[in-house]
Amino acid sequence: MNIVKIGSKCVGSNQPVFFIAEIGINHNGDLAIAKKLIDIAIESGCDAVKFQKRTVEVVYSEEELARPRESPFGKTNGDLKRGLEFGQKEYEEIDRYCRKKNIMWFASSWDEASVDFIEQFDPPCYKIASASITDTDLLEHVADKGKAIIMSTGMSDHKIIRDAIKALEGVDLVLMHTVSTYPAKLEELNLSAIQTMVRTYDLPTGYSGHEVGLFPSLCAAVLGACVIERHITLDRSMWGTDQSASVEPHGLKKLIEEIRDWETARGNGVKSILDSEIPVMKKLRRVQ
Repeated sequence: MNIVKIGSKCVGSNQPVFFIAEIGINHNGDLAIAKKLIDIAIESGCDAVKFQKRTVEVVYSEEELARPRESPFGKTNGDLKRGLEFGQKEYEEIDRYCRKKNIMWFASSWDEASVDFIEQFDPPCYKIASASITDTDLLEHVADKGKAIIMSTGMSDHKIIRDAIKALEGVDLVLMHTVSTYPAKLEELNLSAIQTMVRTYDLPTGYSGHEVGLFPSLCAAVLGACVIERHITLDRSMWGTDQSASVEPHGLKKLIEEIRDWETARGNGVKSILDSEIPVMKKLRRVQ
């Protein structure tokens, strides 16, 4: 498995798990909430925070934007999508705040203009969302930026994944096993696919979880996921489509602590007699 450099961090086999706090749209269009979520990610020990960037009129059709949908922002889906979208002023402040707090940030950009927008902030990498994995033009546009790419593989089979890898040839790439249901049921998670993907593609492979609870994400790390990404929220009962599939502050801290404990307990795989075992061996073993 290759090692990919993201900022100052090495991502891959036998490296510490790279933990991404997915803020996404859980800020509900409020920069103050976004900053609180950044603070929570830092306090919990996350390596990076991630947002989502869209050119609303490009990503969604006029029909979809006109669809009736009640939200705090208005009565149509377009009102909602525009209300959730941060612009230049907000991202300048996010960039300033993350640099001040010394945490990496990047975004999944859903169209070419959004990629160019995020590029002005010199992100350490780009994220390809599962919904974009078949968008070859977008993949090639992101690849041209020369940054590492983390690509989710929800709603995909091996053919789709291979085609995307081909489009990203020559790029430092991390794959993410993902199930694109919100929240995902335990019987849908198929965590064994992480090991299958590692064997099949010989690329650093992580896990982007949308389930309720923490245990599956810990299991993903044990199964070899070198990146873990989870949506985070101030409170799962808050308004918003992604809140219910997100992790609250106390859960985020607990999950990262348990992953770090696993990394300590994992060891090097070499079976040997420990120095700390020798006194016990002398005391209990009849035949030395």
